[in-house]
Amino acid sequence: MNPILPPQFYIPDVEARQWEDGIVYLYGSSDKGGGNSYCSHEYHVFGSADMKQWTVYPGSFRSGNVHRSQSRTASLYAPDCEKIGDKYCLFYCQENGEEGVAYSDTPYGPFQNAHGIDPADTDGIDPAILVDDDGSLYYFWGQYHAKGGKLDLASGKIIPGTVTESILTEEEHGFHEGISIRKRNGIYYLIYSDISRGRPTCLGYAVSERPLGPYKKGGIIIDNTGCDPESWNNHGSIAQVNGKWYVFYHRSTHNSRFSRQVCVEPILFNEDGTIDEVEMTTQGIEDPLDCFRPLEAYRGCRLEGGCYIDAHSEGEQYYEYITHFGAAIRLPINI
Repeated sequence: MNPILPPQFYIPDVEARQWEDGIVYLYGSSDKGGGNSYCSHEYHVFGSADMKQWTVYPGSFRSGNVHRSQSRTASLYAPDCEKIGDKYCLFYCQENGEEGVAYSDTPYGPFQNAHGIDPADTDGIDPAILVDDDGSLYYFWGQYHAKGGKLDLASGKIIPGTVTESILTEEEHGFHEGISIRKRNGIYYLIYSDISRGRPTCLGYAVSERPLGPYKKGGIIIDNTGCDPESWNNHGSIAQVNGKWYVFYHRSTHNSRFSRQVCVEPILFNEDGTIDEVEMTTQGIEDPLDCFRPLEAYRGCRLEGGCYIDAHSEGEQYYEYITHFGAAIRLPINI
């Protein structure tokens, strides 16, 4: 049920991966409940065999471990992770745009021995990695204009002559940020935060027969508009889990742009490879909700219209938005 993690965790920007052990691992930024800025100084990893019960691996990587740390409290933005050879490689970015990679023998870290990725190291956010069928590594990054190239992991450099500018653009694709890449049936799918509906609340996708493009815009997979009065962005990925495909996305809470939680919905590919837009739900991957089942208030997926609750005491008050601590935020009405 959405959100899929325990309510004290605010994990946006999620990349979902499944490897040989059959566990689904989630890699994302880490917000703070009721915070006033995006992300924090550490990543946590989450693992599950059924996408319902999750094991938490806290502090798998922290800003003090990066290759060129701004400070031990500098924010880490959206990561990606992939198994390359016998190592699990965590690709990270800092709030100043520096990007790098760290290594672990396990999917959940700790990730160590970090080094930078050049030229992405000084030029962008939101890294994404693809291991192609022939073993080639393709690295993507950027905001407003996505870039990509073939990566030589040992040197930490994009191979000269392979850097491709403007793979996705805001003008043509609605690209805002948050790139993610998957390959299915020989077609490359770039998933990204799409601003074509006025705000980057959508996850859109574009397709190509080559990893570095050109890419043709496909459509919208999901839109989180309405999940919270301050809903601003979306960022996530698609993943095949035990033969079925899902979209992992986030939604805002606490009347804040900075307290985001990961959710998941099943998706279907049409015969021509297109993906239909799916609805944001509370049930997520579970069966439809029992109308008599009590639900925690924070699981509500959409707030609109007259969704207010009369106060029980302390004068004239109403509840405008939902949190998981204190049930709601009380706002006084001046009469």
